[in-house]
Amino acid sequence: TKMDLRKLQRPFNEHRLPQVLSKEEVQKIITATNNIKHKALLSLIYACGLRRGEVLNLKLKDLDSQRKLIRIAQAKGKKDRYVTFGTKLRTLLADYYRIHKPKIYLFEGQYGQQYGESSAAQVLNQVVKKVGIKKGVTLHTLRHSFATHLLEAGTDIRYIQELLGHNDPKTTMIYTH
Repeated sequence: TKMDLRKLQRPFNEHRLPQVLSKEEVQKIITATNNIKHKALLSLIYACGLRRGEVLNLKLKDLDSQRKLIRIAQAKGKKDRYVTFGTKLRTLLADYYRIHKPKIYLFEGQYGQQYGESSAAQVLNQVVKKVGIKKGVTLHTLRHSFATHLLEAGTDIRYIQELLGHNDPKTTMIYTH
């Protein structure tokens, strides 16, 4: 017997809005992170709205400390973009660099290799548990929170689109909900 695929019922695509942290929750997470490498990693993801892979792929040569610019090379969509960062983050990154002296990647594992995705996720999970946040928080939640906080502050959505590296404004529009 043949199955008539036209009569097959398909489930609707679920459209779940991304989880967003309040500014206070983000502050709690970063303040409660005692390890300077972990603090720098989480701060950078939030302050620049980076994807997990983007932050882990950052090489020292991608940072321009004088101009407070970071080159995000060949991210999703295969195009480079630049993001800016503030003085507080510059100070944190400089302190981190002085202590850890990474060689190639900004964030390196124990043996100088690229810092792992699961290690980065674990760092966040541990601190989220420590501060008692019950929401499901991932590294991507920090990126969503960054965009939402900019939007709430009245930042133009096209500028946010540029910072996040979205090709399609529809992707950025998710944050307006």
